Amino acid sequence: MLGILLTELEKQEIEYLVKRELDELLYDFEDRKIERIVKRAMEERYRILFKLYAKVASPAACSRYVRNTKFY
Repeated sequence: MLGILLTELEKQEIEYLVKRELDELLYDFEDRKIERIVKRAMEERYRILFKLYAKVASPAACSRYVRNTKFY
């Protein structure tokens, strides 16, 4: 198990960066021009970022980024 010590400011910065990346991925999921295999890779990245976001954000903030499991 690994741990990390963060100040409140660092926590907010990580939360902001991950949140922006999640927003960008959500926007790209709607793009029909992106191929299925690319969307699968995006889905994997989304899951990893969401788990990280859930560790630093409140449950109410996380609820905005919950997605249904949907394969492309």
